[in-house]
Amino acid sequence: MRLRRAGASALLIECGDGDEVEAWRREVSNRRDAGDLRVIDIVPGARTLLLDGVEPGTDTLIASWPPPARPTPEHREASLVEIPTVFDGDDLADVAELWSTSSDGVVARLVETNFTVAFCGFAPGFAYMRGHELTVPRLDAPRPRVPAGAVGLAGEYCGIYPTASPGGWRLVGHTTTSLFDVRREPPALLAPGTRVRLVAA
Repeated sequence: MRLRRAGASALLIECGDGDEVEAWRREVSNRRDAGDLRVIDIVPGARTLLLDGVEPGTDTLIASWPPPARPTPEHREASLVEIPTVFDGDDLADVAELWSTSSDGVVARLVETNFTVAFCGFAPGFAYMRGHELTVPRLDAPRPRVPAGAVGLAGEYCGIYPTASPGGWRLVGHTTTSLFDVRREPPALLAPGTRVRLVAA
């Protein structure tokens, strides 16, 4: 872990991998909830954790903490969101070939995976979910338009497009679940740390 200042009131924790980011996100969140740390926003990334709105001296305080335990299934947060999914994506057969299995084999692997939202970005409500062990390369050229609700794979992540947009992820299915709604509180259905299961519909 490396700690860097980011502007006048923010700190950046640089981590080795996604599990370390999740460990620090959970540690910082717990200490804030306990009143031991003042921080306004906790923003995880693929290999970083940004803490915004911290007080002077927070870097010294955090540096004195022991490294948090890396997440295990027992440490995952209790919140679980199930996403009914129809596995009919245009790239399902290609993913099956990449994984040396059948389309049914891809579906079986995905519905058995316990995903965890690592971070959010790209578009409001778009969650980068970790959990499956096999990686998938992005498309060589992105599609001009991916429909809302499309479920895709890229690298080590699974994601669901909250709105129609260009995208280069491998599409394996779709859902009618609303991922982002400004009239809802909170607007985003999936937040960092949330556990997610894809349920075959």
